[in-house]
Amino acid sequence: MPQKLTVAVAQARTRSDVPSTLAALKRITAQSASRGVQLILFPEAYLGGYPRTCDFGAAVGARAPHGREQFLQYFQSAVDLGDTPAGAGDDWVERKLPTAPGKNYRGDGTREFLEQVAQETGVFIATGLIEKAGGTLYCSMVFVDPSRGILGKRRKVMPTASERLVWGQGSASSLKAITTEINGVRLTIGGAICWENFMPLLRQSLYSQNVNLYLAPTADSRDTWLPLMRTIGGEGRTFVLSSNQCVRYNELPSWIKDNATPEDASADATRYISRGGSCIVGPLGEVLGGPIWEVCADDSLDASDDPNKELDGLVISEIDMEDCERGRLDLDVAGSYSRPDAFKFSVEGLDLNPPPF
Repeated sequence: MPQKLTVAVAQARTRSDVPSTLAALKRITAQSASRGVQLILFPEAYLGGYPRTCDFGAAVGARAPHGREQFLQYFQSAVDLGDTPAGAGDDWVERKLPTAPGKNYRGDGTREFLEQVAQETGVFIATGLIEKAGGTLYCSMVFVDPSRGILGKRRKVMPTASERLVWGQGSASSLKAITTEINGVRLTIGGAICWENFMPLLRQSLYSQNVNLYLAPTADSRDTWLPLMRTIGGEGRTFVLSSNQCVRYNELPSWIKDNATPEDASADATRYISRGGSCIVGPLGEVLGGPIWEVCADDSLDASDDPNKELDGLVISEIDMEDCERGRLDLDVAGSYSRPDAFKFSVEGLDLNPPPF
């Protein structure tokens, strides 16, 4: 049976609040479904937002009151998926955690909304989001199957630079790959968020699980991002999907702009602070789609009330999953090429064997 799949990355931006962003996600997913897309990836921190340019009033040894107010706004913008601060793993996925009296689900309903959109459109959805659990925020990614609901969630294990001020560190156990089947196409899906992709051992943990679809939501819009995605595709003999937001300064939340530096406040408000760069790469490192720059799916949504109007800001490609196996002829960095007799690799709390179907 042909192992072909139509996939997409959405270059979209976080809206003013979670309900507006979820509504945009639903419209973009429905539009993608009308174009034959079976799986779609949204950017890092798409739900909740990536607080670009915000310093939260922090300096070494000092925190300003306005920064605490900014954190309050950011915390309230995050979504509650009903997980525990430590991460309950399979118990959360399988809904085994207790619920509050009178409720039949945990969290704020975001999980259930995503599952409903996936079911209604028939599209597998992966999206980045900012998740709150207890008093901590995590940069996370969820995998939502149209028929089975959420199959897994992972939290960024190493926030980069100032991200560490506002995000906690996720457990390496959440690097566990998930498996699913879409129209007879068998997928083993894993993901690394933004600069986690620069961590060689983290990448190896995904390769070891025989991932054939590698998802890389990001906030990195530099020209150097594409070479990394091409390296991962060729290194892991896997398809790579990377999605980034495309954002102008005047589209940032007001709680960031109201506390901007004089330099930022006086600069051109329509300038791009993230240009995008979303792309799709094949298992020999070849570029199959993108990168696209300074175009956003949300601009198309805002410009027309026609739900059938084709959106800019989407990168769509038909991929043949058997290309991953074709690529193993000469390279398998977690198998025959890895010299397991000479090199040993392990990850705390994570089974590196390929997950069963």
